[in-house]
Order: sequence, then structure tokens, then C-alpha cells
Amino acid sequence: MVDIEHIRQLIEMMVENDLVELSVKHGEEELKLRRPNVAEAAAGASPAPAATALPATAPAAEGGEAAAAEDEAKLAKITSPMVGTFYAAPSPDTPPFVKVGSDIRRDTVVCIVEAMKVFNEIKAEISGTIVEIHVENGAAVEFGQPLFTVRRS
Repeated sequence: MVDIEHIRQLIEMMVENDLVELSVKHGEEELKLRRPNVAEAAAGASPAPAATALPATAPAAEGGEAAAAEDEAKLAKITSPMVGTFYAAPSPDTPPFVKVGSDIRRDTVVCIVEAMKVFNEIKAEISGTIVEIHVENGAAVEFGQPLFTVRRS
């Protein structure tokens, strides 16, 4: 019988080696593990946050509402590429990577997500200004969970 600690070690090995799928057979027992985001991993890309555009509201008749809708169309979310623990700073005694109002570029590290004792630097993947931080430091995050809202530049 496969114990949970052995499964954890296998998952950690998958993360460390960017494996998408792992199959282990021992006697009559067979264990198959598959990581999410298969299409991206199969293409050879490392896990990266998805920058998704927020849906724009329908254009309004009034100029103020139209301007608000246009402004909202420039907003995008940076989401977590994995399940783990969110860290806003590289260590507890250093300032956060970004704060509301910070200007970022595609290669700017915006946070760290710890998964299986591996600290993964999360890059913005878009350029703009941070307008909202959705997660508290040290909080658990899920795959696809919004971390930041960014106004594209």
C-alpha cells in the first residue's frame, strides 16, 4: 500500500522537475499523478500566472459611464498559477515586492507562492500599475485565484 508521505515525495519531485504526469507501478498497485495546467506544461512553459482581462461593461449613453467602462476595460487580474501560500515579500523583515500604486513590467516579481516547500517567484506577465491586492500575506491561495488587479499601461 502506498502511504501519504510517499505520495507527497512524488508530488514534490513532479514540481521540482516540471513533470506533468507520473505513473508508478509496484506489484499489483499502480499510482498515476497528473498536475493541472497540462496544456501549458506540455508546451514546455514553466508555471506562470494568467493575466486575464476583466469583462468590459456595455457602453453607456452618458459620457461618464462610457469613460468608466473604458477604464474598467484596462484592468486585468494576475492569478495564482498554483495552489500554495502567498508571500508578499521575499522575507518577513523586508518590504513587499509591490504595493497599491506600484508600476510593474512583464518581468517584475510581484509575489512568491510556496508550494511543496518550493518558493516560486510569480512575475506580472503584464505591464501597468497595481490597483488592488486581493490576498493577505501568508494566506493560502488556490490555482487561478486572483492575487492582484492591474491597470494596464
